[in-house]
Amino acid sequence: MDTKEILQKVRKIEIKTRRLSDHIFSGEYHTSFKGRGMSFAEVRQYQYGDDIRAIDWNVTARYNEPYVKVFEEERELTMMLVVDISGSADFGSSENFKKDIITEIAATLAFSATTNNDKIGLILFSDTIELFVPPKKGKSHVLRIIRDLIQTEPKSRKTNVALALEYLSQVMKKKAIVFVISDFVAKDYERTLKIAARKHDITGIRIYDKREQEMPDVGFVLMKDAETDEEMYVNTSDKNVRLAYAKHFDEMADVFKNSFTKSGAGIINNRVDESYVKKLLAYFKAR
Repeated sequence: MDTKEILQKVRKIEIKTRRLSDHIFSGEYHTSFKGRGMSFAEVRQYQYGDDIRAIDWNVTARYNEPYVKVFEEERELTMMLVVDISGSADFGSSENFKKDIITEIAATLAFSATTNNDKIGLILFSDTIELFVPPKKGKSHVLRIIRDLIQTEPKSRKTNVALALEYLSQVMKKKAIVFVISDFVAKDYERTLKIAARKHDITGIRIYDKREQEMPDVGFVLMKDAETDEEMYVNTSDKNVRLAYAKHFDEMADVFKNSFTKSGAGIINNRVDESYVKKLLAYFKAR
């Protein structure tokens, strides 16, 4: 893709996702995440009507009269988009590839955050960290993130979710709102996710295609693994082959659900041909 094509694609995504975030998601995002972070401000004497749960017992014992802790809302939040750009994202049996929907969701979330004057950062990963964009504010920064999502060619086509979460914990020392967007065709990331979720407010957004869920009966087909480039002929008319294929999909879905749920993180499942608008809105309202 040359520079002109990239700019045209960035503009197209901006028009679509900015309209969504301005008119639909900004208010929902604000309600879902604003005011969740509280930082300690000071200690003052207890006043009638104060919540007794806020009493600072150490200070109270020292001065022999009740004192309470005062907290203030952390108005400025940071959103981190942790996005999978491995080979398996280059798949789609309908109008869009998984990576197209991943880009649109990331752009919509970024514009929703910038509407609330929050910082937005980006981590692109495969089985290595492909790109890190430190959190900043502003429309030009969001457009830079969209451009990076579109034009970054991964050095590797494999996936390592645990590595991305570990890197997140290293570079983000303060609490952030984190969206991990991937097809989650991976295992062994539950421990790393639990560690990251202790500090950050994490949501996993799993993107999948209907043809990953169910193999059609179309006879012998040459298939290629998007992450290893391995090719083999598969008899799709064999019922056992189709059952094994569906079982593998279900196993990956269960790993995703169980890992995030046990870690106290949120989950969204979105098929490529479904409306991510409805899924995001339902999720925000449920919070």
